[in-house]
Amino acid sequence: MPKEILVDPETLFQKGELKFASIKLHSYDTPFGDELAAFGPDRLKTVLRHMMIIREFETMLGSFKATGAYREIPFVYKGPAHLSVGQEAAAVGAALALKPDDHIFGSHRSHGEFIAKGLAAIEMLDLGSLDAIMSGHKDGVLKASVDQHIGGDGKARAENFLLFGLLAEIFMRANGFNGGMGGSMHAFFSPFGAYPNNAIVGGSAGIATGAALRKKLKGEAGICVANAGDGSTGCGPVWEAMNFASMAQYQTLWEDERKGGLPVLFFFNNNFYAMGGQTIGETMGWDRLSRIGAAINANSMHAETVDGSNPLAVADAVHRKRALLLEGQGPALLDVETYRFVGHSTTDANVYRTRDELKIWEKRDPIVLFSARLIENGVMVAAEVETMREQTAAQIEAVTRAAVDPEAAPLVDIRSDPTLIGNLMFSNEEIDVPADPAPLLQEKEKSAAFRQLSRKARFGLDAEGKALSPMRAVTLRDGLTEAVLHHMTNDESLIAYGEECREWGGAFGVYRGLADILPYSRLFNSPISEAAIVATAVGYALEGGRSLVELMYGDFIGRAGDEIFNQMAKWRSMSNGVLKVPVVLRCSVGSKYGAQHSQDWTALTAHIPGLKVIYPATPYDAKGLLASALSSDDPVVFFESQRLYDTVEQFRSDGVPQDYYRIPMGEPDIKRTGEHVTILTIGPSLYPALAAADELHQLHGLSAEIIDARSLVPFNYDKVIESVKKTGHLLVVSEASERGSFAMTLSSNMTRFAYEHLKAAPRVLGSPNWIVPGAEMESTYFPQAGDIIDVVTSDFYPEKKTNRRGVRTWDDRQLAKLSL
Repeated sequence: MPKEILVDPETLFQKGELKFASIKLHSYDTPFGDELAAFGPDRLKTVLRHMMIIREFETMLGSFKATGAYREIPFVYKGPAHLSVGQEAAAVGAALALKPDDHIFGSHRSHGEFIAKGLAAIEMLDLGSLDAIMSGHKDGVLKASVDQHIGGDGKARAENFLLFGLLAEIFMRANGFNGGMGGSMHAFFSPFGAYPNNAIVGGSAGIATGAALRKKLKGEAGICVANAGDGSTGCGPVWEAMNFASMAQYQTLWEDERKGGLPVLFFFNNNFYAMGGQTIGETMGWDRLSRIGAAINANSMHAETVDGSNPLAVADAVHRKRALLLEGQGPALLDVETYRFVGHSTTDANVYRTRDELKIWEKRDPIVLFSARLIENGVMVAAEVETMREQTAAQIEAVTRAAVDPEAAPLVDIRSDPTLIGNLMFSNEEIDVPADPAPLLQEKEKSAAFRQLSRKARFGLDAEGKALSPMRAVTLRDGLTEAVLHHMTNDESLIAYGEECREWGGAFGVYRGLADILPYSRLFNSPISEAAIVATAVGYALEGGRSLVELMYGDFIGRAGDEIFNQMAKWRSMSNGVLKVPVVLRCSVGSKYGAQHSQDWTALTAHIPGLKVIYPATPYDAKGLLASALSSDDPVVFFESQRLYDTVEQFRSDGVPQDYYRIPMGEPDIKRTGEHVTILTIGPSLYPALAAADELHQLHGLSAEIIDARSLVPFNYDKVIESVKKTGHLLVVSEASERGSFAMTLSSNMTRFAYEHLKAAPRVLGSPNWIVPGAEMESTYFPQAGDIIDVVTSDFYPEKKTNRRGVRTWDDRQLAKLSL
C-alpha cells in the first residue's frame, strides 16, 4: 500500500488489450565453427568428457541398485537413486556458462547438476585455490582419503575429490561432503557453487530466490539457479517463488542502488514426465513449459525453450540469461527440453511410456550426438572418443572402489556416539549485534511512533496496583517493537518482510514506525504467499543473511508447511552442521475469528526436529526473548497471542528496560510462588491461571505456584521439578487442543522426571478437540479461571470440590471413543 504508487481508475479502465513478450522456441543456430573458435577444441572435448563422467556415475548407481554390483565391485546400496541418464547436456551446458560464484540449487534428480557445476568450477579455478578448498573442508580429512585411496595429480585430484565426496555422501559415509547426513537427494558442496539439492519437488525455487535476494542486497557477484523438473510447475510454491522474484517494487520502490530484478534463473529440466504423469497433454495445461513465463510479468520472464540435448545450445541460453540477470533484468526462465532414458527411480518399471518412444529418444542421446559432432568437425576421432569413455569409466571405478571401502569411507558410527545426529540439530550460537549502526532513512528519534513509545511508562501498574492503559505503558507489542528496532537498526544483514509489514506497520502494529527509518530493501511487503515468504527467508539465510518474516496468523503455517518443516528446520542437520539458518518466523495466534484464524499450533512446530519454539506472555519476556531469537543462528518460530499485544508489564516492578537485553531461550519463569499446586502455563494461559490462583487462595486456602513456560523448544525442566517437589501436584494449561499438544509432552515427561514427588497424576487442561468457535463462544473453548479451579479442586484437592465453574462436564474417555 505505498503512497508513492497511485491506483488510478482513469488509467485502469481504458480500453485496450494485453500483449505478451514473445517466447522463443529452439532459436539456437550458432555455427559449430563459431563455437569451436570461441571455446577451442580442448574445452569442447572437456564438455564431452564431463557428460561422460555424469553418465558413468549414474550408470554405476543404477547398476548397484539393479544387480548389487558395478564392474565386479559388489555393494548393497540401500538408499534412493533418481538418475539423470540422458539429461547430461542440460547440466553440463548450464555449468559451462556459469562461474564459481554462481550458485545452483537442485532437485531430487541433481547428481548430474552437482557434478557438472563442480567439474566446471575445477576447470576455472587455479590449483592453489583448489588445494585451499580441499584442505579447508573438514580439516583436510576427505582430501587425505582421496590421496591415500584414489590419488591423482593436479585437477584430476580435485575431480576425484568432487566425485568421491559426492559418492561417499550418497552412500551416507562419514567423510561424504555432508557427513552422510544429506545422502543422494540433499548433497551439496558450496565452495564449488553447488548449493543444497532438495528432495521436495520444486523446493529449491523459493530458496534460490531468497539466495538471489541476498546476493542482490550484499552486492555480491553471480546469479542463483533454481533447478527443477517440469512436474514442479504444478506446485504452488514454485509459482509463488517466480512471482516473489518478479515483484515490481524492485524497480518502482527500492532505493536507486538496489533497483533491479533478482538475479535468479528458473531452470526447468523438462523431460516431459513428472514421475509417470506426462506433463504435456495430461497433467498440465501448457503446451510448452516456457509459456508460463507470460503469466508472471510483462517481459514473460525472458522465457525461452532450449534444446537440452545440445550442451552448446544450453550454454548459449544460460550465458544470455545470466547477462540479463546481472544487469538487473531478472528473473529469467529456461525450459530445457531433455529426456531421461531411465525411470523416475530405480523401482520405476516405465509402464507409462512405450519402447518405441524410448528408441526415438535414444537417437537424441546427447553424448552420442555431441561426440559425433566433434568427430564430424575434426575435433576428435572415434578412437579418441572411445579412449575418453574408457578413461572415464576407470576414473569412476577408482572412486567407487574407495567409496565402498569402509577404510576409505568410514561408516557413520552412531553406536559410539548415540547423540551424534542430535548434536547437529542446532548450533546454539548467538551473534553479537554489530557495533556500527546500519544505514537509515532518518534517525529513529525523528519517527513520531518511536517518540511516543519513548514517553510510555516502563511498568504497567500505578501506585495502587491498577493496570495502566496501553496508551500510557509499554505493552507486549511495544516490547517486540523495541527488540526488532534494535536489531534492524544495528544489523544490516537482517531484513524483515511479510504481509503488510511496511506502511501498515505489520498486521498487528509491531513494525509501526519502522517504515519511517528503514529503506524498502530491508523492510518490505511481500505477496500473500506464505510458502515463498518462508522459503526465501531460508534461502536468504543460507546465503549468509539473517531473516525476520511474519505469517499473519499461526493458522497459515499450513500454507508454508514444507518450507517450515522440511526446509527451515532441516538444512543445518542435513548439512552436517555446515549451514546456518538464522530465520525468525513470527506467527500470531488469533482470537475472535473462529476456526481458521484462532488455532494454537505450537505443538505442530514443537514436534518438528530442528525448530526452536518461543511463546512469551509478558512485555518483558517478549522483548528479551525476541532479542535472543534475532541473535540466534538457529531457526526460531516465535508465537504471539493477539489477545496479549496490549498487555502491560505487571510482574517486574522496574518494568521493561529501555536498553537492549536478552533472555535465554528455554528457561521457564516463576511468576508467582505457592505451596499446594504447580500450574505450568503456555502463552496467554498465564493470565487465567493467575486469576484462578487468586480465587483458590481466597476461597479454598490453596496457594498455587504459577510457572510461565515462555519457551517450548528448548525447555529446562529444573524449575518445574523443584516446584513439584514442593507442591506434589502439576497442572499444565494451554490454549492448544489437548490431543497431541505440547502440554501433553510436558505432563508426560514430568511424570517420569518427578514421579516420586507427585501425589497425583499430572493433569493437562487445554482446549477441546474441536474447532475454535467465534468471539461470543471463545470463553467456553479456551481454558478459563473457572476451568482451572475445577481441575484443582476435583483432581488434586477433592475435599475442596464445589459446584463446577466451567462447562467441561464431559467424560474424556467417552469423547475419545467419538474421535473427540
